[in-house]
Amino acid sequence: MSLSIEDRLALQDLIADYSWALDTGDVEGLVACFTPDARMVEEVFEDPDIWEGHEGIRGIAEHYRNAPGFPGRQHHVTQIQFRPQDDGSVKMRAFAFVTECEGEPPYVLRFTGWYDDHAVRCEDGRWRFHRRTVRLWDGEVLKNFPGRGEWVPRKRPESLIIKR
Repeated sequence: MSLSIEDRLALQDLIADYSWALDTGDVEGLVACFTPDARMVEEVFEDPDIWEGHEGIRGIAEHYRNAPGFPGRQHHVTQIQFRPQDDGSVKMRAFAFVTECEGEPPYVLRFTGWYDDHAVRCEDGRWRFHRRTVRLWDGEVLKNFPGRGEWVPRKRPESLIIKR
């Protein structure tokens, strides 16, 4: 199954809209990137977080908007692979890294990982995330390397502890 150039560009715009909304504290902009029944999972720290529906997405947006260590971060996404599905949805995966731009350069590379996404075209014609999972660059993506392939949970920094 193929994907039109227009759809590829729209899906790239969706990914960019997500990053810009998250990194500029635009809560409603972030919510607009997801379907009402969306599910976002952060499989980064020892206790993965799951955010469901628009209220859940609003919760993660508010959390990061108010986290003292978050302003100044930029989410960069590259190497997007598009995998159209028979039902018209698209699964995607992409490299992700986060820089921390606070104070004077040099800046810090804060995170390297990948997105595992599932997007759907909504009734208004726009693509939105139905499922989005954030993972560290370890675990299953490294399974072809001897001695690798297991996820190693990381300790959550104090500044990113979720307060619900």
